[in-house]
Amino acid sequence: MIRITLPDDSIREFENPPSGMDIALSISEGFARNCIAMEIDGLLKDLNTSVDKDANVRLLTPKDTESIEILRHSAAHVMAEAILRLYPEARLTIGPVVENGFYYDIDMQSISEEDFPKIEAEIQAIIKEKKPFIRKEMTRNEARERFKDEPYKLEIIDSLEGDIFSLYEQGGFIDLCRGPHLPHTGHIKAIKLMRVSGAYWRADQSRQQLQRIYGTAFFDKKDLKAYLTLLEEARKRDHRKLGVQLDLFSFHDEAPGMPFFHAKGMAVWNALLEYWREAHRDAGYVETKTPIMLNRVLWEKSGHWENYRENMYTSRVDEMEYAIKPMNCPGGMLLFGMKPHSYKDLPHRAGEIGLVHRHEMSGALSGLFRVRAFHQDDAHIFMTPEQIQQEILGVLQLVDRVYATFGLDFHLELSTRPEKSIGSDAQWEQATSGLRSALDAYGKGYQVNEGDGAFYGPKIDIHIKDAIGRTWQCGTIQLDMALPERFDLSYIGKDNEKHRPIMIHRVIYGSIERFFGILTEHFAGKFPLWLAPVQIMLLPMNDDLIPATEALKKELTAEGLRVEVDTRSESLKKKVRDAQLLQIPLMVTIGAKEIETKTFAVRTLDGRVIMGMERSSFLEKVREHIRRRSLSPEIFKD
Repeated sequence: MIRITLPDDSIREFENPPSGMDIALSISEGFARNCIAMEIDGLLKDLNTSVDKDANVRLLTPKDTESIEILRHSAAHVMAEAILRLYPEARLTIGPVVENGFYYDIDMQSISEEDFPKIEAEIQAIIKEKKPFIRKEMTRNEARERFKDEPYKLEIIDSLEGDIFSLYEQGGFIDLCRGPHLPHTGHIKAIKLMRVSGAYWRADQSRQQLQRIYGTAFFDKKDLKAYLTLLEEARKRDHRKLGVQLDLFSFHDEAPGMPFFHAKGMAVWNALLEYWREAHRDAGYVETKTPIMLNRVLWEKSGHWENYRENMYTSRVDEMEYAIKPMNCPGGMLLFGMKPHSYKDLPHRAGEIGLVHRHEMSGALSGLFRVRAFHQDDAHIFMTPEQIQQEILGVLQLVDRVYATFGLDFHLELSTRPEKSIGSDAQWEQATSGLRSALDAYGKGYQVNEGDGAFYGPKIDIHIKDAIGRTWQCGTIQLDMALPERFDLSYIGKDNEKHRPIMIHRVIYGSIERFFGILTEHFAGKFPLWLAPVQIMLLPMNDDLIPATEALKKELTAEGLRVEVDTRSESLKKKVRDAQLLQIPLMVTIGAKEIETKTFAVRTLDGRVIMGMERSSFLEKVREHIRRRSLSPEIFKD
């Protein structure tokens, strides 16, 4: 008798080893029709897998989070089969699931998005056939014989360990795969090919260039439609496009992956840093600065030379090897170690806006989101073990303050000790317990990622959600037991003995360049008044009023406002329209009457017009709105 325990603790008994479908049918036929896979004692398996011993079983439906990945993995196989039907000479390589979809790298003739309709039609034909996905196992020799005419598959087989390989077949199509998969192709209700690009086999530029075909799939057509709508909205908000339109930043071939910030971009940048400094002063941080280039000895001491060398830019100076810093941490260790510390000095909170450089493959560069030169708002907190909870809680409260200022919600994930780690069990228990207790005290729910911590300590990752629901991992809080050890850092405790400090690495903006890009898309270029690159556009009614308008600009600039004058010989209507396209929050029309009465005719970006506003009232409301860093477009309330 086989006893199957379900998630609600109910038990089903079977005389013979049941498949997942048998278990589902024991619940109801309707439920079984909706099942797509199962989990046996924590391992995902195909629904037709037999359970040959007592086990805990969870049956997966489209509502379960793991199901979408299984769907997309199966969709990648269907797409590959469709392409082979249309292009028999094509040779398959790999087809993984990625965020929001899947891709397959294929050695084949060049295709474009114009070819997608015929491929999608073939995909739909395969879906309608409801072909079952059947798992098979072969020995290494059998697998090599099966794929003898497919050089990429042979190379994959030769690179894998073990003598037994799993494959999946749907009709006449077969592919190397671990699985699991859907019961049959008919479960794919909504699929769309998205784009095609080039990719080198094994990411090696000396190897064959392949066609990388991206797609996505959902269990419901409504979900696909919603996703495509989101993509369209994201395209409208693309920070690369808005960066050009709003004259914020640019990229040049002379420095690939290294952004150039224009004057207007620097206005936003400086507003971000001014706020960062204010918030950190309030939270008890000091600000430091360390050199951009340090010698090899330091990077060997920190472990970066051994583990991160391929991502570092190096140079030789006075016969000594140096590296441009990819991280700020080692410099921070040197600063802390300059003088003796007492437990009374701790916690010591030091922040740095540090410029770092990391080598990224040219194909991975993506606007401000993936660059080679960027600034991190690093901070290193040195503390006693007893201070872990209060300091983590302090960082979380600072995170809450900062993200709320930009209207960003967030969720938290705790990552615990990985298989490969340094430090004792007691150290890890103390560090992880400190993070957990701080999260519990903070009171916001969090997800636990078992075994996903850094090798030197557990961490909290902070994922923000933007205005259209996308999530971005920006902030992180990491406990480090390695660097204080490597740099022999210490403090004198209450017992008058030397102790090793516990250290927190943390960022909130993360990469400031990336955060800038996220904010540009979050606000769709319509920055709130305090952050806007140009806060006020003055619009003289005619050329004779330009001198008086320029004088007014000087007065407003002296008040700390960012002001421009549109001196073009254009109609007022066009000037207003152009200012709106530049997302300028306030447009002030200057006519003879306004000069004479010292009043403003004000137009807000949302279309509100206020005539005859006294300058003093205007300045008072604008200054207060900026002081509060308000996100509201309601600057002038009656």
